[in-house]
Amino acid sequence: MTGVLRVLAAGTYDIGAHPRVRVLVEGLRAHGLVVEEIVEPLRLTTAQRVEVLRRPSRLPLLGAAILRSWWRLVPRVRARRRRGPRPAAVLVGYLGHFDAPLLRLLLRPAPLVLDYLISGAGTAVDRGETGGLKQAALRALDEVALRSADLVLVDTEEHRDALPERHQERAVVVPVGADARWSDAGARREPAGSGERLSVVFYGLFTPLQGAPVIAEALRLLDGEVTATVVGGGQDGPEVDALLDGVPGVTRRDWVDSDELPDLVARHDVCLGIFGTGDKARRVVPNKVFQGAAARCVVVTSDTAPQRRAFGDDVVHVPPGDPAALADALRALAADRDRVRALATAAGDRAERSFTARGAVETLVARLEAWR
Repeated sequence: MTGVLRVLAAGTYDIGAHPRVRVLVEGLRAHGLVVEEIVEPLRLTTAQRVEVLRRPSRLPLLGAAILRSWWRLVPRVRARRRRGPRPAAVLVGYLGHFDAPLLRLLLRPAPLVLDYLISGAGTAVDRGETGGLKQAALRALDEVALRSADLVLVDTEEHRDALPERHQERAVVVPVGADARWSDAGARREPAGSGERLSVVFYGLFTPLQGAPVIAEALRLLDGEVTATVVGGGQDGPEVDALLDGVPGVTRRDWVDSDELPDLVARHDVCLGIFGTGDKARRVVPNKVFQGAAARCVVVTSDTAPQRRAFGDDVVHVPPGDPAALADALRALAADRDRVRALATAAGDRAERSFTARGAVETLVARLEAWR
């Protein structure tokens, strides 16, 4: 195949709720690839998807959403195939486990690239669902999705090693990275550490992976020594709200629009990562670590191999699941504004060197070029 590389990104992903696909598309375009999107989002929140895992009676909700999206998606994909030209690859976006076999069928022989940041079975375990029947069904779903793919994208080496061995050869590590909105917000921000008190932000779904109760307990221990904005909700929400009740200096928000989030984060000195203790928490570098660094915040996150490998000493690492250690780390930052400024600069420079959208997809572009 010669000439410009064309990629078709298709499926039911939601670029507003899950920024991973935005990074992939932005990065591929930055390398000169032509990327067309055919997307019909499911319009289900992550919380609703989790509810399906927890309560099989909610499966019809997921089934109906998938069928509604496919009803619109399939004619668009067929029309695209008729008018050509054939894409060099089909990119199936985040949470595309159901989409992969459908798009494989519709767009064969174009190679299929599956963005596989999570497994259904692993996510269920992380969120407390270990029933044998559920696990068997989710493992089967994972297997069908992986078998549909010519190339499997994962975010860390640990995630690749966790794949079934038969699929590891087709896996390539593509870090999550951060799209341009985050570096733009970082360029607009006031210098870190310029306020009267250290300001801290955390955002995300309150699941065991995130360790949101660890954060809430740390803020309770600090008792107003820092100001904090806590954004999100989920299964650990009631525990988080109980711990934060009456803690001075904490602003609680359930939701922030994805286009507003970069500037909100950039108004804080510190962006918190994840603090969970499960296997999945030890395999990932979450999007908020890349995003917070790109926004030129100090990043404080758990001390795990993939996060340390990605950012080294340019971020602050604390033991997973340890609220006292997290409180001590924030207290030390509050007492040393020069260190705050130095760390914010170091993290931002690291993100700019290695984890922009363009930088994040370099290994993927190399694999696509090899298919010419």
